[in-house]
Amino acid sequence: MTRRKLTADEIDLWQEVVKKTERLHHSAHKAAPALPLPKPKPIKHPVPHIDSFELGSRSRQKPVKHDLKPAITDRLFRAPVQMDQKAFTRMTRGKLKPEGKLDLHGMRIDSAHPALIRFILSAQASGKRLVLVVTGKGKDRDEPGPIPTPRGVLRHQVPHWLALPPLAQGVLQVTPAHISHGGSGAYYVYLRRTR
Repeated sequence: MTRRKLTADEIDLWQEVVKKTERLHHSAHKAAPALPLPKPKPIKHPVPHIDSFELGSRSRQKPVKHDLKPAITDRLFRAPVQMDQKAFTRMTRGKLKPEGKLDLHGMRIDSAHPALIRFILSAQASGKRLVLVVTGKGKDRDEPGPIPTPRGVLRHQVPHWLALPPLAQGVLQVTPAHISHGGSGAYYVYLRRTR
């Protein structure tokens, strides 16, 4: 909507009204207000050149993979080495013989957790440094569905239990066992010395 310009008669009438009115603030504005300025004309900017558009031209080449929780063995291998590097290398190659062994095959979580606590604390109290905890690889599940379930509940729970109190204070390093001691179905647990 465009604004129309005032006519000369309308401007004269307005000037008469201004002269006859009393100002609220006597000190302000002695002169009549200036007439409104004309509306500026819009400036036309040139339209930028747009390249031809092609669907998917700026998409990533490979779809982004989901950031899933890494496998338990990958997490344990990436964990920093807390023990002597030479002993760690010998242990992962199966050259160190475990001083004790706990087999959790066939146990449920409610019986395996107390057995693990009892075994680790007694092994540390008796001065053992390297023990083997056999969890088994676990059974394949026949449960199709949108949520993946990990294979081997104990295999995934044992490293978690070893990182929690009361076992965390006694455990120095947890690593998947060498194939000669059970492979991915067992863990080496290197214990701290009791002081």
